[in-house]
Amino acid sequence: MIKRTLQELFEMIKVENDLSAFKDTVISGVSIDSRKIEKGNLFIPFKGEHSDGHQFVENAIKNGAAAALWEKDVPNPPLHLPILVVENTLLALQRLATEYRNTLNVKIVGVTGSNGKTTTKDMTASLLSLQYKVQKTEGNFNNEIGLPLTILGLEEDTEFAVLEMGMSSKGEIDFLTRLARPEAAIITNIGESHLLDLGSREAIAEAKLEIVNGLSDSGIIVYYGDEPLLHEQVPVIKSNVIRKTFGRSPQNDLYPLEIEQNDSGSTFKVNITNIEFVLPVLGTHNVLNALAAMAVANYFQVPFGKMNNGFAELKLTNMRTELLKGKKGEKIINDAYNASPTSMHAAIELISELTGCKNKILVLGDMLELGPLEEEFHLKMGESIDPDKVNYVFTFGKLGEFIAKGAKENFSSNKVFSFMEKKPLIEKLQTLVDEQTIVLVKASRGMKLEEVVKGLQ
Repeated sequence: MIKRTLQELFEMIKVENDLSAFKDTVISGVSIDSRKIEKGNLFIPFKGEHSDGHQFVENAIKNGAAAALWEKDVPNPPLHLPILVVENTLLALQRLATEYRNTLNVKIVGVTGSNGKTTTKDMTASLLSLQYKVQKTEGNFNNEIGLPLTILGLEEDTEFAVLEMGMSSKGEIDFLTRLARPEAAIITNIGESHLLDLGSREAIAEAKLEIVNGLSDSGIIVYYGDEPLLHEQVPVIKSNVIRKTFGRSPQNDLYPLEIEQNDSGSTFKVNITNIEFVLPVLGTHNVLNALAAMAVANYFQVPFGKMNNGFAELKLTNMRTELLKGKKGEKIINDAYNASPTSMHAAIELISELTGCKNKILVLGDMLELGPLEEEFHLKMGESIDPDKVNYVFTFGKLGEFIAKGAKENFSSNKVFSFMEKKPLIEKLQTLVDEQTIVLVKASRGMKLEEVVKGLQ
């Protein structure tokens, strides 16, 4: 993590007060949460809608922070303490991260996409860790605040950093990639997330493709080759970088062969090697995520023959195809972190392909931020579920009712249940589950369907 004197910080960012009395004070790491201050941290307060972090500055220093930033428009800065007065604390954080990144001899892998970026980030970091010292984005620290914090948390001897880059509007990934300056970029796919904000899949693709704006001229971009919006645009955007594609079809540089699913994970082969890979994660979509990670790792000299060791040590961020056990012995796939039509189709495909379970139950909630066609997306989702491969469909939420309506086109009415409250949903589920049951839970983050998972446990 960053370790600098206040005099050195003065030279890295624009500071508007006299620091001479504290110039030799050393900060170690950065925090934006006064409740999580570690000794020596630089505390960075932000002004929010409901609270102002500046009111916690003195307590942060009392609790171990070595210094703090202070936005100049906020009155009464405690200048008797090691305070750095700046124009804007967010801009100062970002500038500090930029300057620190410029001092590091680290290779950056940037990961974006509508779905699968967190899982792909975790997989890429695990494979690169076979040969290098690697750090990665923790949790969902993938925005204009989270990514600078991640960079400032890098150790100076870290060889690779795998950074997730999220967005909700055009221009955000452009900022993140120019700050990080990656040597490799991954675009997992183009889905329907953010249709409400961006209006079309074409606009979403343009926003995701901003990741190449900061990509090194000698770098590599790995992208989902089955997506026409990427296949057409990537070659002309940055023609001098190395390009590798992954996907289901043989037109890609990497595509999977002989995929098999069971309740402990996936096995598969890849077109360019005879090795059988064992992935402790369910779903064909996650096999595709693994291909993207494998392409980057191999580019950086990690041999395919070692990659099963990386997959064996894989640690995924919670609520992303997480396999759990319920109190009646049922298996639960907790994929409740987020949802879009693309990722929900993948979840339905996953449970449809699984073998070894006699009773398969889908619990699906609202997919948010889909714009004016949201009801149609949910209706078609329900219509796509095959009653020969799934036994029961449960839905939650107002839009979930459209999933149920679509499902009833193919299912008998006693196999489809729609709820607006979680308690009766859980109670009904508990009457249908046993040791031969697998339940998959999927919805947008705002629906908080992890509460259903907890109810079953």
